[in-house]
Amino acid sequence: MTATADHYPIKARHVKFDFSDTPITWIPNDPGSTHIINTLNLLFPEGELWFCRVYNKALPHITDPNLHADADGFLRQEAVHSRSHGGVLKHYYERHGIDTKPFTRKLNRMFTGALGETPFGLKIGHTRFWLRQQLAVIASLEHFFGYLGNWVLNAEALDRGHADPTMVDLLRWHGAEEVEHRNVAFDIYRHLGGSYVGRCFHMTLSIGMLLHFMTTGARFMYQRDPGAGRYPGFVIAWWRGSRRGHLPSFWKVMGAALRFFLPGYTPHGEGSTEQALAYLARSPAAQAAAHGGNWGTSKAAS
Repeated sequence: MTATADHYPIKARHVKFDFSDTPITWIPNDPGSTHIINTLNLLFPEGELWFCRVYNKALPHITDPNLHADADGFLRQEAVHSRSHGGVLKHYYERHGIDTKPFTRKLNRMFTGALGETPFGLKIGHTRFWLRQQLAVIASLEHFFGYLGNWVLNAEALDRGHADPTMVDLLRWHGAEEVEHRNVAFDIYRHLGGSYVGRCFHMTLSIGMLLHFMTTGARFMYQRDPGAGRYPGFVIAWWRGSRRGHLPSFWKVMGAALRFFLPGYTPHGEGSTEQALAYLARSPAAQAAAHGGNWGTSKAAS
């Protein structure tokens, strides 16, 4: 299978990052944006590990060879994403004396409980029906992550604001891979019988879930940064960050969410594969991985 603009092999890049020099407020003078983005570092390790568990169940049911190959590549990329953001928990938060377990335990309960194999005590994890519900949640979340991936690839204000280069490379490497595989979750959901009504229902649930964890996570992180000052609240922190270009426009994020509800929607037009691959060709971490090395020194690599 050769690479083309429309289809090419999706592969995992086994990156490593060194956060030994990353300050707690890694976007200088902007703790609000720092800790809103940091919430993703809390979400990804548990969430993307759950993605992998679901896709391991789905793989035997995928009959299209190209889609099966894409699903396998997606699964492998998500496993590296989970591990890499888990490295942030271990090597960035712990070094700054931040215990994230009170928050990540709640995420674990959600992904192993309500979204796991025995939701609310019901033993339905083996059914095709429950697999479709899980795939619908993943397709909804991947829509957001693909949008955010495209945003961070173009967020030049992070560079102008002297954001920590290792953290920015983590986000852009991850974002580029989200753009690279942006259609896979959506296509698999439809391939396995997912409906329009189902995806609308689960997108509505996913919006509520993300808002809850983003707002509570940002407050959790902000209050553990001794130099951050008084927490201004999620809405004000996001507004300030978006004005600086350190966060996407809230209204554009909501606009992206609403696109998912259009009957003819597909994610294929979200972002540019060529731009994503161009970043991966110059990402310090991705290039170090391609040549058998690490981005930065190894003493604190994830």
